[in-house]
Amino acid sequence: MAKILHIWSLSKSFPGQVALQDATFDVEEGEVHALVGQNGSGKSTLIKVLAGFHQPDPGHNVTMRDEVFNIGDAAAAHRAGIRFVHQDLGLVEAVSAVENLALGFGYRTGFGRRINWKKETLKTKQALLDLGFDIDVRVPVAALGGAARTGVAIARALQESEQNISILVLDEPTASLPGADVDRLFNAIRRLKTRGIAVVFVSHHLEEVFEIADRVTVLRDAKVVATVEASELDMSSLIELIVGHKVTAATVNRSIDQTLEPRLRVTDLWGLGMNDVSLEVRPGEVLGVAGLTGSGRDTLIPMLSGAIERLGDVSIDGVTIRAGKPSAAIAAGLAFVPADRLRNGIISMMSVRSNTTIANVARNKTGLRLNHKKERAETRDWISQLSVVTTSSEAPISTLSGGNQQKVMMARSFRLDPKVLLLDEPTQGVDIGAKEEIHSFVDAAAANGSAVVIASTDSGELARLCDRVIVMHRGQIVDTIVRGEGSMAQSIDKVLLAGSSLATN
Repeated sequence: MAKILHIWSLSKSFPGQVALQDATFDVEEGEVHALVGQNGSGKSTLIKVLAGFHQPDPGHNVTMRDEVFNIGDAAAAHRAGIRFVHQDLGLVEAVSAVENLALGFGYRTGFGRRINWKKETLKTKQALLDLGFDIDVRVPVAALGGAARTGVAIARALQESEQNISILVLDEPTASLPGADVDRLFNAIRRLKTRGIAVVFVSHHLEEVFEIADRVTVLRDAKVVATVEASELDMSSLIELIVGHKVTAATVNRSIDQTLEPRLRVTDLWGLGMNDVSLEVRPGEVLGVAGLTGSGRDTLIPMLSGAIERLGDVSIDGVTIRAGKPSAAIAAGLAFVPADRLRNGIISMMSVRSNTTIANVARNKTGLRLNHKKERAETRDWISQLSVVTTSSEAPISTLSGGNQQKVMMARSFRLDPKVLLLDEPTQGVDIGAKEEIHSFVDAAAANGSAVVIASTDSGELARLCDRVIVMHRGQIVDTIVRGEGSMAQSIDKVLLAGSSLATN
């Protein structure tokens, strides 16, 4: 296939940090080119330079269709036919797909410069049908499924004639999508390939790389270490390229003392999409929560934490935890890591140190005053333990990659030595190395007697970590899968695939 984009010796430095060093990268017409690497490896920097968000260091050479290309210039990237769909999609969710596309490209007007809504609707409908999405384009985007919202973002990026579009960059497009939505998105990507559009696919989900990619470029420590045909790799060799050494999968070998009283007890839980749920988790036990979007899996953890109003009883070691009282919940021994770290987790204008210690600043007080020296030392210790990539504990957390922000959130919870640890999609958007580090800390929390509850769309993650997994459907627990009773991951997937039949079981 013909090369569209060719980058030689691209570098980008920030004060005190080399974010990308002598990277060579090319994109061929009609291919899906996966870009993978650990958090801080240089992936995001490469994409941001290509998008014109960052200016590269001098000394590079970049061509687009054999002509010199001014990389680092957003207008030049647009003229060259490079389009971007970022992880947050950038949609206005309160308005429809029709309006979202028009906001990106302008409205068609008729007599008296009135907006021709019929033409706008037909245009949007056809753009989404071309991607394989047959949806109601008039409803608010917030009412659409995850794949459909991503489809709207792609359609908006590709509004000009396809002859003008060369490359579409998808940055973590599947980060929060369940399996069925991932399949729909991949079908859309395959349709783009048939139109000759190259797709640069950035992902931490390595199994997806093998399903959709033609070639794979791996970055490690700010350098490109390999560009390989996907067919020439297997999972173990790809992981070794990413982390720089062989990784042996850990196994769980816990023994739960069934004579102990439950540390977490939930009785008759009702609330947003939740219908009379009761469960118990003992000290040292890890309970997984699986289910499709809207099943209750995505609201159970926030409801247990008290972030969502609820009816029913939630208690830790016999002490009832009331909703809407976060300080009381923390005092009772509860720690919570939410799924949406940007909206509900990190405080972006504060430092890494402040984000790490904010849940319990009293630990670092001397008398009535906060001991900043002690606080900084503790934060540096957590940065080391979780391998957080940052220039300093005083750096704004907004300057960290998403995966490193997630590690800071995990440190915030782990430092509380919680009796109950609630984790909602704990490794969403993190690389394979960070994922294993987080898994190890979950194992350690359980070993220290914490009762852990994890909600995840990753059945492999649940199988790796959990002693039991409850499967939810329509706000109820419809099945419980116990470690040792066959393949846990396969059992979870089997129940999820049963879909609508679960309600009658």
